[in-house]
Amino acid sequence: MALAASAAFTLTGCGGGGGGGDDKAGDKPSASATASKKAGAGSTGNDTPSATPTQVLAQIKGEKDMVLTINSAVRDSGGFVTVSGVVTNNGTSGFTANLWVGSETALSHSGASVAGAVLVDEAGKKRYYVLRDTDGRCLCTMGLVGIQPKESRPFFAQFPAPPTATTQVDFELPTMPPAKITISEG
Repeated sequence: MALAASAAFTLTGCGGGGGGGDDKAGDKPSASATASKKAGAGSTGNDTPSATPTQVLAQIKGEKDMVLTINSAVRDSGGFVTVSGVVTNNGTSGFTANLWVGSETALSHSGASVAGAVLVDEAGKKRYYVLRDTDGRCLCTMGLVGIQPKESRPFFAQFPAPPTATTQVDFELPTMPPAKITISEG
């Protein structure tokens, strides 16, 4: 029991942010980001909480009648922002999010995912890329394969947090128009 308490204390001490927000997409996430990944950010795309969201921060309509609805963007005390919502296929054929992973080769390990998402702080002139685990996989929903017409799937993506004074950012995802969202405190 003492060992478990010691490990929890050590992990808590390691979770201190470090989300400096510079344009380096290759920075490694902290231990708390990796622990978050292992605690529930699996690769099926179905591991995000399935609570029925009521708030809509933004709704983005893109290629092949895909709609991305952002329900929350929450800053936590560990120095991260988690954006979550729902992806809906309003088209007439299946959809796989191969282009949403982005063009960076290091993110190819994430497969069909929202790994290419970026938060843009226009005022601070910074871009915040999706965090990654130590294996190079995004801390985001993966496995966005074969989304059938009229099917919806939850998604999330975790980013380093902008400074606390920054409450509005643009959410950008390859092939989709940007959307302005408001970050709330968690």
